[in-house]
Amino acid sequence: MATRDIYETGFDEDVQTNSSTNPCPECDGRVTTNSVETICEDCGLVIDEQRIDHGPEWRTHDQDQRKRTGAPLTAARHDRGLSTEIGRGKDANGNELSGRKRQRLSRMRREQTRGRFQSKAERNLAHGLGEVRRIASVLELSSSVRDQACQLFRSAQTEDLLRGRSIEAIAAASIYGACRCNGHSRLLDDVVDAARVEQSRVANAYKTLNTELGLPAQPVRPSEFIPRLASELDIPAYIRQRARRLAEQSESTGVASGVNPSGFAAACLYKAGREEGRWLTQAEVAEVASVTATTIRSHRDTLNEFAV
Repeated sequence: MATRDIYETGFDEDVQTNSSTNPCPECDGRVTTNSVETICEDCGLVIDEQRIDHGPEWRTHDQDQRKRTGAPLTAARHDRGLSTEIGRGKDANGNELSGRKRQRLSRMRREQTRGRFQSKAERNLAHGLGEVRRIASVLELSSSVRDQACQLFRSAQTEDLLRGRSIEAIAAASIYGACRCNGHSRLLDDVVDAARVEQSRVANAYKTLNTELGLPAQPVRPSEFIPRLASELDIPAYIRQRARRLAEQSESTGVASGVNPSGFAAACLYKAGREEGRWLTQAEVAEVASVTATTIRSHRDTLNEFAV
């Protein structure tokens, strides 16, 4: 599947073992070589060892200030973070540059910008990943979720899913898909508010990603929305705990199946507040859940009917 690359965090270089034609110098046994060492399978003699150090490579010009040779690779940029950045007014030591050198750097920056992208597909990838990073920053998502969304956008471009759709819609759908795959209680409205495209286009793009790439997105449970909604409503902890118990009991009995999880969570908070003497209005909880007051009343009646 195309989504196989989304959640891969590394690789093992010690997976291939090659047989050598040279016999063991001790017992004339079979010799095998992998990425770490050359050993004899019969007697266990380590003939040669060349361990690869996967740690950071340091430049030690000063014992007190060790510096990396470069930033780590990242999936959030089209070139994996290997692009060249040309400075402006100062050199590496912080000294002011002369006018002639500043003009030379200006010409170099112009030529570097012109030759940055090798194709239109690479230009679209850079634009889409930039939009993914912007939405992730607005929503205050973690770097791991952001990188998964960027990898999802790459997979969508590889599968030619951008044809006939806007880059912004696919970028927003990638963010929403990464949140769904990680179990984050993010509404589609939250992503749309941070995006620069209509909700219908984002919903259509997410449906396409989910269908074509087979996203491992699990159904969102109402109990996952309780903390976020309670925080926005400034509800005390004891009401939040009561609402969470209502939501979890509804999920276990099947009452919450097939409903809007955000609206049902808001109804649990409304019912818990009424039971504990906190008179929340239906309009308040409906606004933070992005539903109508009618939805709150419907779910409240369901909770009262089943006496959860």
